[in-house]
Amino acid sequence: MDIATIIGVLFATITVIAAILVSGSLTQFADLPSTLIVIGGMTATVVLRFPLSGVLSALFLGAGIAFKNKSGNPRDMIEEIAKLADIIRRSGPLGLENIKISDPFLSKGIQYVVDDYETSFISKSLECERDYNLERLEEGKSIFKAMADSAPAFGMIGTLIGLVQMLQTMDDPSTIGPSMAVALLTTLYGALIANVICMPIHDKLIRKIKNNELMSTLMIDGVLQIRENKSPDIIRDLLFSYLPEKQRKISEE
Repeated sequence: MDIATIIGVLFATITVIAAILVSGSLTQFADLPSTLIVIGGMTATVVLRFPLSGVLSALFLGAGIAFKNKSGNPRDMIEEIAKLADIIRRSGPLGLENIKISDPFLSKGIQYVVDDYETSFISKSLECERDYNLERLEEGKSIFKAMADSAPAFGMIGTLIGLVQMLQTMDDPSTIGPSMAVALLTTLYGALIANVICMPIHDKLIRKIKNNELMSTLMIDGVLQIRENKSPDIIRDLLFSYLPEKQRKISEE
């Protein structure tokens, strides 16, 4: 569970609610037409730009990324790969039968080594899987970016609708209040959805893409080195190049 996401959402929600309650009530900021304009317009825009299946997949993906912190640690992965290389050199492929591998992607690569597949096949298969996973994350990132862009845009559209309604009924004072509510609340809803939900998930997906690309490429190189029967020390030294220089020095110590 990603505690930072929960803290951020709760803090933003509490801050807005507290600001409302200081000088008013929550019912003053609840408006169905404004909600329909922002949510409905944002949904329609995203569905028009992306396949429906991709939108649904992105929503589940975004929720998983936002509330689950499963980013791997490159240093731990390097040590695990070196350990697997040592086991294979000492006991052969059968020595891995009772070894639990932490990452499914690495497990698949090691299974290719155990099954004695050619290096070219292993490389191509793992790279294709890596690229597919990254492409899925990229699509999710694009969808949440589109949602973050369209929510404030439809908030502005709602504001224009409310202003038009207000100007057309200026002779009836009783309609000015509801029209102004639509005009202002749609902007508020759009800004909150974009800045509290969509953009944070978009940014988390960017970090997830970078981390996944690093970890997947590191694992592919590690598996290929194991397939070539390199020593654990050589593999470790090679994979340290994936670490920032500061972390590399710490690992070497």
